Amino acid sequence: MENKTLGTANRKFRGRAPLLVSAGVIYRSGADSGEVLLGQRRRGDRHALKWEFPGGKVEAGESPQQALVRELSEEVQIVAKVGPELARYEHDYPSGSRVHLLFFAVTEFAGEPKGKVFEQILWVPLAQLPSVDFLEGDLDFVRRLARGDFRRQLSK
Repeated sequence: MENKTLGTANRKFRGRAPLLVSAGVIYRSGADSGEVLLGQRRRGDRHALKWEFPGGKVEAGESPQQALVRELSEEVQIVAKVGPELARYEHDYPSGSRVHLLFFAVTEFAGEPKGKVFEQILWVPLAQLPSVDFLEGDLDFVRRLARGDFRRQLSK
């Protein structure tokens, strides 16, 4: 949800560039439409217990794809081959922070995912994604993913 009020928090962040974040849609084919790996944020973290696609902040000198490979290694301990960009969104959180989210397909990886920085990780069927308690910035993408908008890019 975009925050339209211009309170103190918004004035503080309004001129700041959005935080660039790469997220991995780690996909494996399944009996029906396949499933994706999700991580649940830890208790006590910002947006505690919300679900998200693993990934994170793009650091200076990194491409979004390089950042995603690094983040997936750190967060879920896999070595990922980053595929095509699926979508990008900009989202303003009520706190005043703004993120620019880049979602990438990850259909090839080495290693067994382990939730190193998450409360838990789960493989979730695409059709069940809309019932998961996601971060606000992910919601439109989740609806599109669940209805099959990215089926072609994920089946490669």
